[in-house]
Amino acid sequence: MKIAVRFAPSPTGFLHIGNVRTAIVNWLFAARHGGSFMFRLDDTDEERSTQEYADAIAQDLTWLGLTWDRYARESDRYARYADVAEKLKAAGRLYPCYETPEELGLKRKSLLARHLPPIYDRAALRLSDEDRARLEAEGRRPHWRFKLLHEDIVWDDLVQGHKHFKGTDLSDPVLIREDGRPLYTLTSVVDDLDFAINHIVRGEDHVTNTAVQVQLFQAIIGLEGQGDVPTFAHLPLIAGSEGEGLSKRLGSLSVRSLREEEGVEALALTSYLARLGTSDAIAAAGSLAELAEGFDFAKFGRGTPKFDPDELMRLNAQVLHQAPFAIVAERLAGLGLEGVDEAFWLAVRPNLSKLADAKDWWAVTHAPVTPLMEDAAFLATAAGLLPDGVWDETTWGAWTKAVGAATGAKGKALFLPLRRALTARDHGPELKTLLPLIGRDRALARLAGRVA
Repeated sequence: MKIAVRFAPSPTGFLHIGNVRTAIVNWLFAARHGGSFMFRLDDTDEERSTQEYADAIAQDLTWLGLTWDRYARESDRYARYADVAEKLKAAGRLYPCYETPEELGLKRKSLLARHLPPIYDRAALRLSDEDRARLEAEGRRPHWRFKLLHEDIVWDDLVQGHKHFKGTDLSDPVLIREDGRPLYTLTSVVDDLDFAINHIVRGEDHVTNTAVQVQLFQAIIGLEGQGDVPTFAHLPLIAGSEGEGLSKRLGSLSVRSLREEEGVEALALTSYLARLGTSDAIAAAGSLAELAEGFDFAKFGRGTPKFDPDELMRLNAQVLHQAPFAIVAERLAGLGLEGVDEAFWLAVRPNLSKLADAKDWWAVTHAPVTPLMEDAAFLATAAGLLPDGVWDETTWGAWTKAVGAATGAKGKALFLPLRRALTARDHGPELKTLLPLIGRDRALARLAGRVA
C-alpha cells in the first residue's frame, strides 16, 4: 500500500508552529515511504477564510520545501458533500434538529449542573412530521446530526497506542449547519475517502473527533461500497519551554513571522519541529531528505514536547554555519551585498545567528568604519609592518608575529587592539580570514585612526 497523507489547514490565519509541525511530520512520513503528500484547504468557513491566507499557507509550505503531489479545496466540492449527506439521510444516519443555540446551551448547562456529560439527548428523533412542519413554519431551519451507533469504537494509533471509546459516551455531531453548509467532520471524511488518504496524522486534540469520524467513515463506506478507514496518528500538542500551555506570544509565532521578523532558516525550523518530542537529538539536518530517512513514528513519545525559541535559534546558527555559499548567494545579494563572494561567506558564517547578520560584517569589510584606538604608537608600529603583496589566510599570522616581536606584546594585548582598530569590535570572525577582505589600504587607514 502506497502511503497517502494530507495536510488540511483552514485559511483563516497564518500557519503557526503547531499546525506547521503537523505538515512537516506528514510530509516526512510520506517521503520516508515513497508516498504522496496532499495539500487540501479546509475553507468551508466562508466568513473567516480568505485568499490571502490561502496564498500565505502555500507560500510557507513552499518555503519550507514541503512540496505537494495533489491539491484541493473543500469549497469546490459542495456538490459531493451534498450527495453523501443525502445518502446518510436516506439511511437514517443523518437527522434534522431544530434547537436554537440558546436552547442547546441551556441543555448543556443543565447536564453539567447535574454532573452529567453534555451529550445531546436526541430529542429531535422524537419529533413527528407535524412537529417538524410546525417548527419550519415558525421559520426554523434544521441543522443535521450524525446518529452514532452505541457500540465500541477502537483503533490502534501510531503514536497514542490502542484507543477505545464507547458510542454511548459521545454526542451525535452536527454535520450540516442551518444554512446548509457542511462542517469539517463531514467534509474531511468525504475527502479522505475520495482521495484515498490512508494515514491521518494530526494533533491529539482531534482524538475524540476521530472516534466520531471512525463511525462516519464506516457509514459512508457501507453506503458506497468502497474505501477503508485510515490509520491514525495523533501527536501530543506543543507546550512552552517550562511545560506551560503555549502563551499568546508563542502561539502567535507564525511561520511568516519566524521567517521575516526572526530570521529563522527553513531547514532550522523543519529540523527542530521534526525532532521535537522524539527520541532523536535535536540538531540541524543537512536536508529534508536526511530528516525523512530517519523518520519513524516509534520515536515519538506521548509526553508534551516543549517549544524553546532559544533552541530554535541555536539550530538556526548551526544551519548557517554549514550552509554552502551557493545556497545563500542570491539571498545575500538581496540583502544589498553587491559583489559578495564565497571568500566573504566562508569568513563570516561561523559568527552568524541569522543571515541578516552578514550585513554587519559586510560593512566591516566593505564600508567606512570608525576604528577604536587605544595605543596610537603600538598601532603605528603595526601599520609599518603590514606586508605588501597579495594577502591570504597566512598574512594575519605572519603580520602579528612581526608586530609581537617588535613590540613585545603577546596574547590579548597583541590581538585585541588590532581587532578593535580594524573592525571596531571586540569579537567576530577570525582575522586571518577577515583581514584579506578588509585589504591593505583600508587596514592602513584604520590603524592610523582614520574612518575607512
